[in-house]
Amino acid sequence: MNKKGSRKIVVGQESYRWLISPATKGLLVFTAEHTNYKGQIIRVYIESDVNEYWADFPHVEQLNVRIIKPADVSEIISQAVSLGWDPKRKGSPLTFNLIGTHLKIRNS
Repeated sequence: MNKKGSRKIVVGQESYRWLISPATKGLLVFTAEHTNYKGQIIRVYIESDVNEYWADFPHVEQLNVRIIKPADVSEIISQAVSLGWDPKRKGSPLTFNLIGTHLKIRNS
């Protein structure tokens, strides 16, 4: 993951880089990896219309403008680790959906 555009966070004793980008209309994708290892990454798809806000302004009452904060990032990373993510070991990316505040493995 490129340092430019990503942010750093420490969860427990481990350091991670993360970023959020648009996936498709109505979805954001959160991506994270360990800062010190080129291991497995996670991708988490999050329902949000935050990128549609300006396109639909001023008719934004019906939009889901969910924003991911650093506390959410910490919780997502903690849950991913408890669900089997090993950011220090190489492997295919793990992909999840964020449903409310809980991760659910995403079927491709």
